[in-house]
Amino acid sequence: MDLLKSMMVAASGLKAQSGRMRIIAENIANADSTAKTPGGDPYRRKLPTFEESLDRSLGTQTVKLGRPVLDNSDFQFKYMPGHPAADANGYVKLPNVNGLVEAMDMREAQRSYEANLNLIQASRRMISQTIDILKK
Repeated sequence: MDLLKSMMVAASGLKAQSGRMRIIAENIANADSTAKTPGGDPYRRKLPTFEESLDRSLGTQTVKLGRPVLDNSDFQFKYMPGHPAADANGYVKLPNVNGLVEAMDMREAQRSYEANLNLIQASRRMISQTIDILKK
């Protein structure tokens, strides 16, 4: 039964990493957005958080995606005096999203997802092999 527990823990990891990739995709999608009003704040990057969760039915700890938090780093400014979101000096605030950072975060989330998936596949093979041995 420990193999089933390991599969459930890995499944919680799959779900958490999937949510992480969704947040990263949202950041990338909004990387070029601007405020709707002059001098207003544009999209602010979101950071995924993870929480430890006790699964009483399994008797083990699992992981789940927590509420995303906002990245409070500074916005970027670009001089574009004709832009509708430009302030009185002609500068537009751009989101604090760095495409390179998001790409690296996405790659890390993808690798974690794949590791959890590999663990589930290995557990399934082991369970299948155990059943085959018991049939003989």
